[in-house]
Amino acid sequence: MEPFALPVETMRARRGIKWKRYDEAVLPAFVADMDFAVAEPVQSAVRRIVDQQDYGYYHREDRDGLESAFADRMRERFGWEASPERTLPITDLLQGIAAAIVAFSEPGDGVVVQTPIYPPFLGGIDGTGRRRVLNPMVDSGSRLVVDSDGLHQVVDDRTRVILLCNPHNPSGRAFERDELDAIGSVAVERNLVIVSDEIHCDLVYAGGRHIPTGSLGGEVAARTVTVNSATKGFNIAGLRCAVMHFGSDELLERFRRAIPERVLGGVNAIGVDATIAAWRQGQPWLDQVMERLRANRDRVAAWVAEVVPAIHTYPPEATYLAWLDCRRLALPAASPQEFFLREAKVALGVGGDFGPGGEACVRLNFATSAPILDELLERMAAAISQAAAL
Repeated sequence: MEPFALPVETMRARRGIKWKRYDEAVLPAFVADMDFAVAEPVQSAVRRIVDQQDYGYYHREDRDGLESAFADRMRERFGWEASPERTLPITDLLQGIAAAIVAFSEPGDGVVVQTPIYPPFLGGIDGTGRRRVLNPMVDSGSRLVVDSDGLHQVVDDRTRVILLCNPHNPSGRAFERDELDAIGSVAVERNLVIVSDEIHCDLVYAGGRHIPTGSLGGEVAARTVTVNSATKGFNIAGLRCAVMHFGSDELLERFRRAIPERVLGGVNAIGVDATIAAWRQGQPWLDQVMERLRANRDRVAAWVAEVVPAIHTYPPEATYLAWLDCRRLALPAASPQEFFLREAKVALGVGGDFGPGGEACVRLNFATSAPILDELLERMAAAISQAAAL
């Protein structure tokens, strides 16, 4: 087992939802946590606060701040000159997404999403009294792609916001420049704000690249709110720390007029220090993790091709999530998620939660050790084989 992969006993002893939601007979592959120990610089940053009992109101010099760490990370990794002055610390991405929807639209206004999509996007639209505007991604024969023609058609006079997940959850797409340009063109033409969730930006495989929406420049950048965090790439979701970046002073001022400062609260000091350590010192750890994730991604692709070719999927270009279309399996259950949980004792993401059209799909999190992944796939294959024999 890799030095950063944790044993099952350790994970079950923790309070994380991934290993606590189901009983011990179930192997979990649903929520997007990794089964890996965190990077040592992150652990050291947390340990330093604990050892010093440094739990009071904190002060940091500007260079040591979260905003500068974010801007430096974006410049070094993606060539994007993000502005520390237009970067706002928040507790998590969903807070930022909901706040942006409230700030840049009114109840009843339309918010565009590219389905299938991370379920809290849909919940954020519904929970703020806005209207879902669905632009389903299309199958090109080699991957799911943004339907730019469809985007022009679904945007109406009361559409105000485009929610974008780049890299995309659950398809694992790292969107290319022409797709982002098409989205940006519609935003400029129809005077829309783009809210771009880029939490998976550090999890792109060789051969692909992450293009920050805010790096497109000009009018597109000026109307883009980028929401980002180290929590997904560095496996620290429970530390609750993220940022919002505004592509122009005008956009930031609009946000501040709509959302009182105290509504967003303050960011946890431990989360801030852990995030800074991850962004500034954690890349060697992430490089090692990406080797395991690439191997696991390829293992899932080979399993589908060799064992269950009736499942339709494309290897993700980013993330550690596989989107598996199971409709050709004709499983004897209300949903494939229910089937695999009952018959294989494997917990997967519910495809229907990702929007219309996902009902026959499941999302599989393969960010685990090779032995656990092998057992997951073996259990699933056995359940499929048994169902086919009935």
